[in-house]
Amino acid sequence: MQGLYLYCLREKTVNPVGMSVKGIDGAGEVFIITYKDLEAVVSRVSLEEFGSEEIQKKSQDDLKWIKEKALAHEKVIEGAMKSGDNILSAIPMRFGTIYKEAAGLEEALGNGYAKAKENLDKIRGKREWSVKMYLKNVWEFEQAVKEKNGVIKEKEKEMAALSEGMAFFMEEELSELVRKEADIEVNNLADEVFETLGKLSAACVRSKILGKGLTGKPEPMISNAACLVPEEKTEVFKREIEDLNQKLTAKGLYLECGGPWPAYNFVSF
Repeated sequence: MQGLYLYCLREKTVNPVGMSVKGIDGAGEVFIITYKDLEAVVSRVSLEEFGSEEIQKKSQDDLKWIKEKALAHEKVIEGAMKSGDNILSAIPMRFGTIYKEAAGLEEALGNGYAKAKENLDKIRGKREWSVKMYLKNVWEFEQAVKEKNGVIKEKEKEMAALSEGMAFFMEEELSELVRKEADIEVNNLADEVFETLGKLSAACVRSKILGKGLTGKPEPMISNAACLVPEEKTEVFKREIEDLNQKLTAKGLYLECGGPWPAYNFVSF
């Protein structure tokens, strides 16, 4: 039994045609279903392979399959957004959005039409960029904070006036204070970056901090932001990232910028 896998909704094109890229299963043709002035980009898939229960199972047992299909999902959306040299506005769907019948999809399009139009207006001429901040060396950063932080210096003076035995018992208290002040410092830096990038973006949101198992990096992630950047500000935005990176590198941190992506974090359907 087959269903319709929905990749994205986009603005109606002059001559809607299917795309050369294959669907998420690697075999099905990607085609268009038109509703008023919207186009739903879809392909037919096996419900036995891509049904919600099966995807839920694969997410637990077969992460390689999930990763491969997620990349295929993304590839179709990126293809749907291209029209010659132009970039079309598109509302990306979440991985695994499937309708058993065309009637169900058309009903959803009817119910969500006004919201879809509003979202397409919101993201027209803009693309999403991800900006992640990492801390290269926690110990070195804490030592740098320790050397210049007034609160820590006062605690060290207090310890210096104590007997050797009492000072020993306060070492853990000092270490905890250093960690606390380092956390404050790094969060302040993340806030400054977020505020700076927000001024160049139409919208900016904070995303979930990812663990090392997901990032594949040895350094801890400090912040994770998504920025909706107007096309005309893209080069300025990228130069600002470079400038911020130079300043942060001197402090033991760095930024990783990715994109442009479909506006996953700024629209829904």
